[in-house]
Amino acid sequence: MNPVFAPRGNKVEIEEGAAFAPKFDADGLIAAMAIDFVTREPLMLAYMNEESLRRTLEIGEAVYWSRSRKEFWHKGATSGHVQKIVEIRTDCDQDALVLVVEQVGAGACHTGRGSCFYRRVVKGADGAAALEFTGGGRTFDPGAVYGKA
Repeated sequence: MNPVFAPRGNKVEIEEGAAFAPKFDADGLIAAMAIDFVTREPLMLAYMNEESLRRTLEIGEAVYWSRSRKEFWHKGATSGHVQKIVEIRTDCDQDALVLVVEQVGAGACHTGRGSCFYRRVVKGADGAAALEFTGGGRTFDPGAVYGKA
């Protein structure tokens, strides 16, 4: 199967139709938020290009485009912590995706945590924005998994 995306139609076709016509940005990317199928907690935000989205649909596992490395990134290829696709949703104008996934392995975040969203923004005592950990520590040693100190 090599999914082909529909051409972008008019506003009504995009918002109300059944054709999947993702809108990639000027860099050819679309934001993809991965959330856990069971808990519905956010796991990570990454980007896909047309080919990585096709690959994701073909193999049923998340494949992203690494903006920093300029290469395809099959989530879990190094760590074994793959994201099996349960469902993909798009927003009303089809320029953002939510990947509902079964997170296999110890976590989604390269820092060794289950989620990349392990802190929340709070108002500090002095009124300035600060970060507060949401609980739960590392679920794996990123140095051991990725070979980096």
